[in-house]
Amino acid sequence: MSFAAAVVVYGVSMLYSVLLWRRGFSRDDHVLYGMLALGAVLHTTAMFLRGFSFSRCPINNLYEATIFVAWTIVVAYLAIGCIQRLRFLGAFASPLLFAVGVFALMPALDVHAARPVFSNGWESLHAALILLAYGGFGLSALAASMYLMQERNLKLHKAKAILAFVPPIQRLELVTSSVVTTGFALLTAGLLVGSWWLRKERGYFLSGDPKILWSLAVWLFYLGLLVGHRWFAQVGRRFAWATVGSFAFVLLTFWSFNLLSGIHQK
Repeated sequence: MSFAAAVVVYGVSMLYSVLLWRRGFSRDDHVLYGMLALGAVLHTTAMFLRGFSFSRCPINNLYEATIFVAWTIVVAYLAIGCIQRLRFLGAFASPLLFAVGVFALMPALDVHAARPVFSNGWESLHAALILLAYGGFGLSALAASMYLMQERNLKLHKAKAILAFVPPIQRLELVTSSVVTTGFALLTAGLLVGSWWLRKERGYFLSGDPKILWSLAVWLFYLGLLVGHRWFAQVGRRFAWATVGSFAFVLLTFWSFNLLSGIHQK
């Protein structure tokens, strides 16, 4: 029930975000930050209660993976939101959190396996690192969305964009690239831990499992995104759209490939 309550709070914060959009982020607003902080407390409580009830890390099915990704996004936002000029990201985080939360509440996702999928520390570490990476990619997509919105304001309503209480687009691009880099580092670490576990338990580093191949494809895609941004001048609008599109791909395909996986479904 704690997670359902958190989803309700995220929904209310999403409605409140409409007011921020209408104002053009013209002034700082602590109300939205407080709402998301309350949602994060309820969300964290739900995860702890579930972990204690099963005596394990709560990342063993699609429901738990989904709420973990949402949790990383809201916690990362609360940390970044301590910087006043970055608090506006909450107006973009709340709709995403609400949508992911509603999706997670679908009963079909909360399926209990006969044996926990991640039954030891290394497997849990692998899963946690991967999901933290996806949370980072989600936050980078939020910053990229704000970049696109601010760029549009500069083109159509220059005075409104200049007076809006948001960072300049150069800073938004820096935030986006920094969070993508952090997410990529976490994804790399998670894949390395997973490869080490496969070698230890099954005698091979890689597998033709659909989820593993999909994870490698995501890794290569984000690697190309960072290389293009840093060395081939893929900046500005193009980089922002690529960041948003990348996370949309992850969000829309993660669940289907997880269901196709023989290793991740037991």
